[in-house]
Amino acid sequence: MPYHRPIPPNPEDKRAAGSQDAPGSGRTPSVHSLVQAEQIMQIAFVLPCALVVGWGMGWCVDHFLHTHWATIVGMMLGIVAGMVSAIRMAMVAMNSVSGKGEK
Repeated sequence: MPYHRPIPPNPEDKRAAGSQDAPGSGRTPSVHSLVQAEQIMQIAFVLPCALVVGWGMGWCVDHFLHTHWATIVGMMLGIVAGMVSAIRMAMVAMNSVSGKGEK
């Protein structure tokens, strides 16, 4: 079942059953810090991946339409998309570290 959410063991538990980052979720502080570190490390992978995807799409356009400028445009769009995604991820990571939990 794709939307299966098990019933919490304690019916008086106010947090959602699928919420893993809620305080008191059973995670030790070391595991919580590893999860935060993994979220921050994702930022390092977003930029090169977006650049490669943009380059690939530009190369395909160049190859099939016999142009020479689409690769550069694709790389620029990939860099912009990667930066936007990295900034969003950094803002979410800063909010989760500061304890606000807002997006």
